[in-house]
Amino acid sequence: MRRCQLQTLERNATFRFSPEANDKSGADPQDNRTTEPFMNADMARCIETCLNCYKTCLSTAMNHCLEAGGKHTAPAHFRLMMACAEICRTSAHFMLINTPHHKHTCRECAEICAECAKDCKTIGDMDECVSACEACAESCRKMAA
Repeated sequence: MRRCQLQTLERNATFRFSPEANDKSGADPQDNRTTEPFMNADMARCIETCLNCYKTCLSTAMNHCLEAGGKHTAPAHFRLMMACAEICRTSAHFMLINTPHHKHTCRECAEICAECAKDCKTIGDMDECVSACEACAESCRKMAA
């Protein structure tokens, strides 16, 4: 019985989220949710860039900065790196779940990444983080437009 229920649920979900013009399933034709591919090449690149920046900032902060100490662990700098890593992860997540709100997170991500890149460049010896943040800022600026 459960297998039959599961198959029915799957079939109904397909109808609900992929309505066709002549669909009699009762799905709302104004419902823009779909199971069709939503991701274009620009969004896929932006997700990849955000996840790379997330990994780079988090790893650099937790390894390089904590071991280097001094300016690298100044509270404002360290918080900025953590904020950068988190907004990058969040922006990638919003794009992956296909919410139109990704434009908001990408706009904020671009701003924070640019600030993080500038701060890391000023402190020095953080070229990988600077590069990842600059690439992410540029990609998210385009995605937010």
